[in-house]
This record gives sequence, structure tokens and C-alpha cells, in this order.
Amino acid sequence: MTVARILFLADTHLGFDLPLRPRIERRRRGHDFFDNYERVLDAALAERVDAIVHGGDLLYRSRVPARLVQQAFAPLKRMAEVGVPVYLVPGNHERSHIPHAMLALHPRIHVFDRPQTFALEAKGLRLALAGFPCERKEARKRFAALVEDTGWRDAGAAVNLLCVHQAFEGATVGPSDFTFRSGDDVVRGADVPAPFAAVLAGLSNAHPSRRRTNPRAASCWRWESATHRVGCCEAGSSAVSLRAPCWCVSWTPMEPIALACWPW
Repeated sequence: MTVARILFLADTHLGFDLPLRPRIERRRRGHDFFDNYERVLDAALAERVDAIVHGGDLLYRSRVPARLVQQAFAPLKRMAEVGVPVYLVPGNHERSHIPHAMLALHPRIHVFDRPQTFALEAKGLRLALAGFPCERKEARKRFAALVEDTGWRDAGAAVNLLCVHQAFEGATVGPSDFTFRSGDDVVRGADVPAPFAAVLAGLSNAHPSRRRTNPRAASCWRWESATHRVGCCEAGSSAVSLRAPCWCVSWTPMEPIALACWPW
């Protein structure tokens, strides 16, 4: 069986609790965020993946120094240098735009800075990765049009993947399993076109989950996978024990990767 392997991660929030000039000396969590991030990318090399998809919120906020952007993209550029293409969705923490974007430039790093589709040839398969930056206003209303604006229908691919940073109906967060059900910023699963084999979504970062999002497409699933807890609402979640969703077209996950975390 022909297998294309893609490592998906999201919501790394690099730079959180990592000030360049700290005013108070105390134990900080920022280095753990970078350590987990690099550990997952090391797994991508070990597993010889064909591509990496980052589902958004690479950084913890939009206004950050250039030095942080350089640090965040350095591991991705190392992956790109050894021939692994990287696809990245700007998230809501970045205000849908990667700051100091010139520092992200690399022939194998592809940023969804607008609705568009990238073609990927892997293991004899032609895949189309469609996506767009996080839609922060009326996502529910605009989602279907944004998907069409990617031009995915013209890609002629054997496998179509949708890469986004949005909340979907059925996504859960927190120890009480709060479930997104409706709202202007919650996307309906039925609005995902049936030909998409999977939706790779960041944003609901507390529970890495695999959920069917499209009742018309039995093979359409959504992966969500953060590499670290950010707030107390994520206490007790499995986000810090990432199941590293490196999957193939038959939905085979990698072995779990133990990641560092803080007790709450």
C-alpha cells in the first residue's frame, strides 16, 4: 500500500512566558514550549515523514520581536533543508498574519497567508493541501466561501486535505469537556466539502482529537494537536502527551510522544 506520512502539530505558542528581558527572576515555562516543539519535529525526522503541517498559533502573540520569529522558524528551516516541506497556517494568536514574515522565507516553507492550495507529491501520490489564515470574524458564515477561494477543486489531486485554524462543532476543551456547538466563530462540519479526506485544524488545543466533521464523507476527520498546556482550562487534558498525529491515508498514528508539562 502506498503511504504518505504527514506530521501535524498546532498551538505551540512559542514565546509564551519567555521574556527577552525578564523583570522578575522566577521559574518560567517558555523553554518547555520550545523543547516540546523541537521534540515533535525530531520525531518527524525519525519517522521520515513526507511533510509537516502546523495548524496555527506558532507564536503566542502577533507583536513579537524578530528574534523570536527567527527562533521559531529555525527548526522548521532545518526540516526544510533536509527535504521535508512545511505548511503553516497563521492562527488567531498571530492575528492571522506571521510577523516579520521575511524571516519565514524558504523554498520549502509554505505559509497560508491567503486562501490557496499547495500541491505535494509524496510516495507517488498527488496531494492538495488547501487552507487559509484564521478567520476571526464570522467564520461560520464565511467558511464555505473561503474554502472555495483556495482553488482546491482545480488541483486534480488524489487526496485533498484542508488546513485551518478554526473551532468546529463537536470540538472539546478543558477538564469538563466544554463542547463547541454554535456561534459566529464555530464552523459547521457539514460545510466541509465531501472530497476532503481530512481537516487538520488547530485552535481547540486542549484535546488532541479525531472527530468526524462531515456526515457526507465517512473518511473526513479533524485532528487537533497542541504541544503544551497554556492555561488552567487545559488542566488534566492530554495535550501534553501528544499522540503526534503522523498519519497516512489509512489513518495510522505514530506512537505517543511523552512531552514535558507543568503540574496544576
